[in-house]
Amino acid sequence: MSDMIHGLPLRWTLALGAAAVVLLSALAFGSAGWDTALVLALRLPRVLAAAGVGALLALAGLVMQVLLRNPLADPYVLGTSGGASVGALAALLIGTHVWIGAGLGALGAGGLLLLLARRALASTDDASPRLILVGAMLAALFGALATLLLMLTPDERLRGAIFWLVGDLSAAREGGMCIAAAGLLLAMLIFRGRPIDRLMLGSEAAGLLGEPVRRLRVELLAAASMAVGLAVATAGAVGFVGLVVPQAWRLAGVQHTRELAGLSAIGGATLLVAADLISRTVAAPMELPVGAVMALVGAPCFIALLVRGVR
Repeated sequence: MSDMIHGLPLRWTLALGAAAVVLLSALAFGSAGWDTALVLALRLPRVLAAAGVGALLALAGLVMQVLLRNPLADPYVLGTSGGASVGALAALLIGTHVWIGAGLGALGAGGLLLLLARRALASTDDASPRLILVGAMLAALFGALATLLLMLTPDERLRGAIFWLVGDLSAAREGGMCIAAAGLLLAMLIFRGRPIDRLMLGSEAAGLLGEPVRRLRVELLAAASMAVGLAVATAGAVGFVGLVVPQAWRLAGVQHTRELAGLSAIGGATLLVAADLISRTVAAPMELPVGAVMALVGAPCFIALLVRGVR
């Protein structure tokens, strides 16, 4: 098979083709069948939200992998999504905007992770086990805090809050905002592609090549945290998109940040739209939490990559 189809590299052709098929399927299929008014009023906003959230999470996962120089890094596994969930729940309780709380929570969790992982990142040996352990403990901590906040949630909101924490797109209507934010993050990663590639070589090597390492890390951390915060505020704590998508493209031979970012955005949108389609059709008229569907896909992938010792 040729590596080019109509002027596009094969992987881009496959990614765009798969995205088109999944998006059209998500619009066409549902428990209520095809009804133009229903599609435009309910199904289209949900599909757009899933696409935007998926792109945000995939790009945020890519950024986390750059920051920690660990291909197993993911906002959900390392506690950033948990921090965003705690912030969102706190905002819900005090009556402020959920996305503000989620963004601040994700930023705090990301900063804490980077601070705790500083020694591991500076070491010359393989720091992956320590990074994963630190992230897992942060995820457990934020999970406990979320549980405590749930105890304070009024009864009339409790069921919705629990369903939202495990990932839920049924009431998501911020698709346009999520897609716009994903576009901005993608533009940043493309514009800063060369410095990010150098950062992947290590902070010392990047510094010797003239890159402002500390400033670049702060920029990337802030961008990834706000992306996770918006994604969590829109759809709850959906995990493993940021792990599965960038790593799948790396295994396919994509290494440079600019191409990896573009393909990850498309792949993340496609994956989460497909997961949402499964969640609302496989047990129709009941709906499954999309976060649970993603965990069924992502957790085995994470275990397989960890056992293989992916670098």
